[in-house]
Amino acid sequence: MAVPQSTQRLTEAEYLALERAAVDVKSEFYDGEIFAMSGGTRWHSCIATNMAIELGKKLEGHRCRPYNTDLRVKVETSRLYTYPDLSVVYGEPQFVDAKMDTLTNPTLIVEVLSDSTEAYDRGRKFEHYRRISSLREYLLINQDEPRIEQFIQRDGEWLLRDAIGLDATLEMPSIGVSISLSAVFKDVVFPPKPTPEPDQGRI
Repeated sequence: MAVPQSTQRLTEAEYLALERAAVDVKSEFYDGEIFAMSGGTRWHSCIATNMAIELGKKLEGHRCRPYNTDLRVKVETSRLYTYPDLSVVYGEPQFVDAKMDTLTNPTLIVEVLSDSTEAYDRGRKFEHYRRISSLREYLLINQDEPRIEQFIQRDGEWLLRDAIGLDATLEMPSIGVSISLSAVFKDVVFPPKPTPEPDQGRI
């Protein structure tokens, strides 16, 4: 999470009024403070778009609907407002109010990791997300290698699985579909892996 934009504390209604009036700017809101969100990289955008396209195709005819990062999510118990890279709702979506721009019942949330947000996405943000009673699955997608970390909520516990490699397939039990990592990482160029230093041997 970024540094708050000001020290003035706002109500949720004041935040929503400001956010709805903003142009081309998104901000998180927590505990009375607004936190500006930074833009993503080319590959971050590519991965998020690929995931949205593939889930849109896979979920056609299902009772699930994917939404991109334009749709805000509220964690009602902690009152965090944020913008996941992707969210999926099983069944009828629920919103904060008649504006229908703030979702409260995501089933699956996806975040594409970056250097500036990785610690937050893995830590404090996931703590907030775990308070959403409807949430059953959380995906963290790596930009630097074909890898997706999958957290599945089962009997009150969150279990971790890894899908690694372009030949891998990710099964998503919360929404009843699977997706290939080759589709998620289509056209993505990964940074070269560092070359290990030669073993000089022991003297």
